[in-house]
Amino acid sequence: MLAFALRRLFVSVPILILSTFVVFVMVSLSANPLTPLIARNPPPPPRTIELERIRLHLDQPILERYWHWITGVLHGDFGPSVQSTMNIGSEVFGRFGVTLRLIVLAMVVALILAILIGVISASRQYSKFDYTATFFGFLFLSMPSFWFALVLKQVGIGINESVGDQVFYTIGSSSVVASGGFWAQFGDVLGHLILPTISLALTSYAAWSRYQRASMLEVLNSDYVRLARAKGLPRWTVTRKHALRNALIPLTTVTALDIGSILGGAVVTETVFQWQGAGAFLLEAIKRSDVYAVEAWLLIAATFIILLNLIADLLYGLLDPRIRYA
Repeated sequence: MLAFALRRLFVSVPILILSTFVVFVMVSLSANPLTPLIARNPPPPPRTIELERIRLHLDQPILERYWHWITGVLHGDFGPSVQSTMNIGSEVFGRFGVTLRLIVLAMVVALILAILIGVISASRQYSKFDYTATFFGFLFLSMPSFWFALVLKQVGIGINESVGDQVFYTIGSSSVVASGGFWAQFGDVLGHLILPTISLALTSYAAWSRYQRASMLEVLNSDYVRLARAKGLPRWTVTRKHALRNALIPLTTVTALDIGSILGGAVVTETVFQWQGAGAFLLEAIKRSDVYAVEAWLLIAATFIILLNLIADLLYGLLDPRIRYA
């Protein structure tokens, strides 16, 4: 398994480099980072513009600029930002720390709901529960993530106004002042996570529950499950010990493939709830045509996606012992 993981990581490196190069070229050709500086009224002296051009390496060819950036990353330097006072590395890692707590919690909630509802729906096929779960699954699946987030935000604001107190947090990832020690700050952060997590989790759960239901139905109708039932084993024991593990393999694959979509959904959700996370960082960097900031965001996001896909591949062997890594 260790050799398999190392091979996967080795193969992922060229893919990561190619993706960063393509984005670097596209962002570099899309806009001029010096435009806001030149558009000032009154405009700065030509010497100031030239010094800024040199600082951002805009006086070099694209290939040379990319090589300078990628070699700097190996030493922990993510390049100069359009905002001269900003350290891209520390800023982007801090922003991703905010976003990851939303993504991780939303994925955990979505997976628990998808597995529970998918298994129960398959075990009670064509029952009232199955029809109800199918209805809500397609309902959440058809909702645009930004619209659903806006609806939840308005519902939270309406509840706060009707109660006359702060029941739901609808703005920001944490309060500006959170006194009272660790648990008070933890409760504050958790309170700000409720509505964004519901928004991101339900849109992900909707698709995953359908995959889990279909996979569970296929496994329940397999010969070895029928044999286990014929031996007189309790239905829950057959479902939990014999069917569930194999039925989780397709869900594991779909979850790994959806990591990019979840990250994109987190960007939208953060924008609606005005979080200062990785989503806001990316949108601000694109608006400023901050090439190196966009590259840093892409590099971390791509690495995160590759690692989670690797973990999903390794989980196959735990879910099904028949799978071997040669």
